[in-house]
Amino acid sequence: MQMAQGQAKTEGLLPFTKYGKNTMIWEKKEECMSREDLEQLQLERLQSTVYRVGTHVPFYRRKFNELKLEYDRISSLDDLQRLPFTLKQDLRDNYPYGLFAVPLREVVRVHSSSGTTGMATVVGYSHNDIKTWSNLVARILCGAGVTHDDVIQIAFGYGLFTGGFGLHYGAERLGASVIPISAGNTKRQIQIMQDFKTTALVCTPSYALKMADVMMDSGINPHGLSLRYGLFGAEPWSESMRREINERLGIRASDNYGLSEVMGPGVAGECEECNGLHINEDHFLVEVLDPETLEPVAPGEVGELVITTLTKEAFPVIRYRTRDLTRLLTEPCPCGRTMHRMSRIMGRTDDMLIIKGVNVFPTQIESILFDIEGTEPHYQLIVDRENNEDKLTVMVEVVESMFFDEMKKQRGIVDLIKKKMASELGIGVEIKLVEERSLERFDGKGSRVIDKRRL
Repeated sequence: MQMAQGQAKTEGLLPFTKYGKNTMIWEKKEECMSREDLEQLQLERLQSTVYRVGTHVPFYRRKFNELKLEYDRISSLDDLQRLPFTLKQDLRDNYPYGLFAVPLREVVRVHSSSGTTGMATVVGYSHNDIKTWSNLVARILCGAGVTHDDVIQIAFGYGLFTGGFGLHYGAERLGASVIPISAGNTKRQIQIMQDFKTTALVCTPSYALKMADVMMDSGINPHGLSLRYGLFGAEPWSESMRREINERLGIRASDNYGLSEVMGPGVAGECEECNGLHINEDHFLVEVLDPETLEPVAPGEVGELVITTLTKEAFPVIRYRTRDLTRLLTEPCPCGRTMHRMSRIMGRTDDMLIIKGVNVFPTQIESILFDIEGTEPHYQLIVDRENNEDKLTVMVEVVESMFFDEMKKQRGIVDLIKKKMASELGIGVEIKLVEERSLERFDGKGSRVIDKRRL
């Protein structure tokens, strides 16, 4: 397998390169290569990846056999369309290690994310994968303007979620000082910012605004801090939200994109121009397809993002359907980077919600309610944003006797539902009991969701 980019570099080397006015590029050779050279590199790495999964992953070997595809006969990038798709359900069906392409002894890191029924999707990393991941996140950080002189406060949760560790190791690869404070305890977050002279904040955009609210309530002037940059992801956000963050915290906020199934953060990120997220195309082959026909859409048109990994050793994936809707931007960027960009995520083709950076599926709600006596399998989810925080309210139908029962019993069932949902979803929710048959009936489960957030 071809060596991952950045792997041969001397550890600790900071290959910053000035390219144009006030632009820092982590790896000029890779990030500014010609389209011709890039596509040749992509083809070589695609051939290597297809051969790897065809010979080491039974799932893909079966898929290739069903399509009568000879995995050693990939001769052009156009052959990508002959390859099978990979779905999130495929990851669940092969839980935990069925899609690994290396023996477990070569896996040095395991991460996972939750699914619709509690079945996790599991991903693994080899030693080289970790080095590649760290280097790609360093690219994203550098593109946003961060340097080795910065102090980066990471307010993502650490654990099976890929975000915290991905940004952490990328920041260390960059040579920056890292404060691994994790999520929560906002007043302490702010105190650390003051005391440690934090210059870059990593968290969800909604949490950044919550910090701004707490600062205002505490009489702290954000413009008096050392903060200059914010690197945000893990939830949908808008240009208006970016402007509010910039104004209230006195920083430059940038967007970055990644997903655990592919790698985690480091797939794409904004440069200082903030006009789309540069895709690390030397490591990820991307398609934007019509979600119904699965045919490519024209550049600039909205479609579903589909990603093939090109350098992953432990957990390579072929044509992974992300369900994320975006546009491919092919026009040149003033920063000098030549890799294509994508617009910020505009929505999803499925019914998954992202609440406070956590993936929530209506089917999870349904499964919980089915197990609670007195509730009906009819519900509605209302998502709103209050005080710059996501809020999820679940309207739950209960049997007639329960609805008209004494207040104490009603409070008891509300508390039970809240407890079970907090345990299953990982976030707090509000519960509102409603009469039987009071909720409108829908044909599709997606209609159960009312998202009032102004994104």
